Amino acid sequence: MLRRLHPDQPGSFAFTPANQAWAEAQITKYPEGRQASAIIPLLWRAQEQEGWLTRAAIEHVATMLGMAYIRALEVATFYFMFQLQPVGSVANIQICGTTSCMICGAEDLIRVCKEKISPKPHTLSADGKFTWEEVECLGACTNAPMAQIGKDYYEDLTAEGFAKMLDDMAAGKVPVPGPQNGRFASEPLGGPTTLKDYTGEAQNGSVALATRIGDTLKRIDGTEVPLVTPWQGVAAPKPPKGKAKEAKPAENLPVDSTGVSKQEAPATSTAKPEAVAKGAEIGTKPEMLVQAKGAADDLKKIKGVGPKLESLLNSMGVFHFWQVASWGADEVAWVDENLEGFKGRVSRDDWVAQAKILATGGETEFSKR
Repeated sequence: MLRRLHPDQPGSFAFTPANQAWAEAQITKYPEGRQASAIIPLLWRAQEQEGWLTRAAIEHVATMLGMAYIRALEVATFYFMFQLQPVGSVANIQICGTTSCMICGAEDLIRVCKEKISPKPHTLSADGKFTWEEVECLGACTNAPMAQIGKDYYEDLTAEGFAKMLDDMAAGKVPVPGPQNGRFASEPLGGPTTLKDYTGEAQNGSVALATRIGDTLKRIDGTEVPLVTPWQGVAAPKPPKGKAKEAKPAENLPVDSTGVSKQEAPATSTAKPEAVAKGAEIGTKPEMLVQAKGAADDLKKIKGVGPKLESLLNSMGVFHFWQVASWGADEVAWVDENLEGFKGRVSRDDWVAQAKILATGGETEFSKR
């Protein structure tokens, strides 16, 4: 299939400040001279921010990575996960049309899309809120028919329920993702034969998380709360008390000439890391320095630390390898939680092990480069 860039393109592209920091951090994962390896995550982040991949975004990413524009264009046009045309300001509906879903009613869902959104896929609805497309198997065959909308799966759909779901999203509501017929997950339609304590009245882990963080339809601007994982040695944050705030989709702001609504990123906090950490319950804050003792170490020798992250560490009071090498599990947990824009980086790249080698004058495979 021939894939071309959309004829109507915006004049420029820029990552939000938080997404820019995220993108720069991704580049540090790769050795010097291999920055082009970050092309797919950076293009994907640009799409998550804007909804679709514009020529300006492709060229911006290529410039960041020191690539010829044509090389970035080759990647963007090759992979079908990249949307090369405007998508709905609220959602792009991806209907699974492969065998199981087709047998179970995917064609009825496509008919709803044609009636309520547009007769043709990849075409904006009249109000600019929706687009739709048919995709290959999304791997939820037991819950057919299904659709991926935003970041989540909506399963066990019926034409009537799906039509109402579109109306709800257009009105600013975010339907709860997951099975839409009362199933807990993918147990038999006749009822579970094992784990019978789990019913459709509860939510499975994926649905519960999507509902709690409320970003199902939200575009990524870099300010999202990261998913804290047990294997990082960090406890998951407790859900807020009281009634959960109703999740909202992207702001229904006027659609511009490209068909994409303008999404303004929330203002980023100017508070110092110490202020952000105030009252934090995770881990123990390590001892910090007011200034370096002698010449500061080149923290960029630690894999995962780039210029921006080194500057952040210095502002927190971290200047030397021996400081990082002294951190225990509690200190790592605290720093992981309070590295704004880089949360989880300490444990992900095992800074402590690297710092212990560097602090004694040794070299790691990364620092040798």
